[in-house]
Amino acid sequence: MNRRNWLISAAALGGVGGALWWANKSAQVTMPGMSMSGGGMSGMGMTGGVAKSTERIRELPLGAPLPELARLANTSNQPASFEAVLEAGVANREFLPGLVTQVLAYNGAFPGAMIEVAEGDRIKVTFKNRVPGQTSTVHWHGLDIPADQDGNPMDPVSSGGERVYEFTIPADSAGSYWYHPHPHVLAAEQLYRGLAAPFIVHGKNDPLPAELGDTVLFISSISLNADGTIAENTEADMFNGREGDHVLVNGAKQPVLVVPPGSSRRFRLYNATNGRFLRLSLEGHDMTLVGTDGGLMAAPVKGLKEILLAPAERAEIVVDFRAEAGRVALTGMPYDHGWMGGGKPAAETLTLMTFELSGTAVSPITLPATLREIAAFGEPAARKRLEFSENMGMANGAMTMGFLIDGKSFDMNRIDLRSRAGQVELWEIYNGADMDHPMHVHGTQFQIVEREKDGKTSAEPILAWKDTVNVTAKETVRIKIRHSMAGLRMYHCHILEHENSGMMGLLDVA
Repeated sequence: MNRRNWLISAAALGGVGGALWWANKSAQVTMPGMSMSGGGMSGMGMTGGVAKSTERIRELPLGAPLPELARLANTSNQPASFEAVLEAGVANREFLPGLVTQVLAYNGAFPGAMIEVAEGDRIKVTFKNRVPGQTSTVHWHGLDIPADQDGNPMDPVSSGGERVYEFTIPADSAGSYWYHPHPHVLAAEQLYRGLAAPFIVHGKNDPLPAELGDTVLFISSISLNADGTIAENTEADMFNGREGDHVLVNGAKQPVLVVPPGSSRRFRLYNATNGRFLRLSLEGHDMTLVGTDGGLMAAPVKGLKEILLAPAERAEIVVDFRAEAGRVALTGMPYDHGWMGGGKPAAETLTLMTFELSGTAVSPITLPATLREIAAFGEPAARKRLEFSENMGMANGAMTMGFLIDGKSFDMNRIDLRSRAGQVELWEIYNGADMDHPMHVHGTQFQIVEREKDGKTSAEPILAWKDTVNVTAKETVRIKIRHSMAGLRMYHCHILEHENSGMMGLLDVA
């Protein structure tokens, strides 16, 4: 594997053979385990069904300054303690001046209010669910916390209800995490309507120079109808994952960040979309990878031309900008993750944001040769094998699609796998489907060992902490994983439309 493109998995998947056509294009698509009822959200245009054809907004204002994300205020006056009230509900936002869009927002912010804490902090968040007519949860994505605080689908908070999440941030867990809803069959809709936000854990001693800054680039997407309402999922979205018509960075389309020429900057990159794969490049610049899902790596990886972030993946990078004034674009390049049915978007390179190199030139900053110690997991005490697959059928004159793990659709009353706390396991994940599936495991960080495809096996070139791994079509990925605490944990595809339609399992850690 090319070291410079190590986050790119095996060669991009070719097109899926044979177009799929539907007898009734306006019919709802019914998928295994999925309720098409919106549960009272119709007042916001939230019916939870499959969208009929409607006119979309294709242009949004561009070029505003990169928005600074809202912060969730800490109301605790005790050291090493974070307390806050987090409310999910309806808010208004003008993506086009004068045209109001109702979104879902945490504490009224779009994206949601960012949480910043430190290793060892005690967290107490009172969650109030004000989403009309729908249950919700808060899933603390990537954090090693007790299972009953994880916000999984078996622990819903009713509309109008509330609950308290309490946990302690583990030692040596500094990194770029995030939080989002995880209610059964409603996670995809609540995410694309706005419920997502970064959760930053700072280390006691950060090895990266403070002069680099620390800028969050929270990448999401949105689709808008001509009347300003958020567009519901189409059949193509349900089958392939919602990419969104407009890609946003910190809630703005193609924002601009001014930086001095020659400067070195640290960025935290988030893929917070439902189903868009982000193959990122920085015009005329290399990127230095310093961190992944679970925080900093052992050493910087320099000279990357591109980085692939599947849905839910994160990366920390450092960029040494050129010394000359001008503009530099962060772009999303085409990536073929497989496609089923019609409505495949045209391959194009998108400008996500622009860096304006302006002002007095400064000198780049030298990075330390080592960042942290990461010990490789030892020999596994147990082994498991998972297989992803797809299941097509017909219902009410329309094509249906189920997404399965080990031939089964998710059932929250069924235990699919069993593990023991503290025990290292080797998981072999085979994707027998026709498209990429990014696999996420709750409540832990794992290490990718190797990948196998087309008869060739390649060791993962860099040791890093991950909670999400992209598995391309007909590829096998092997990971070593260990859960530190007992309880029920989820594992699922993080294309949320696939999770909603069955591609999820339940792990009982004893």
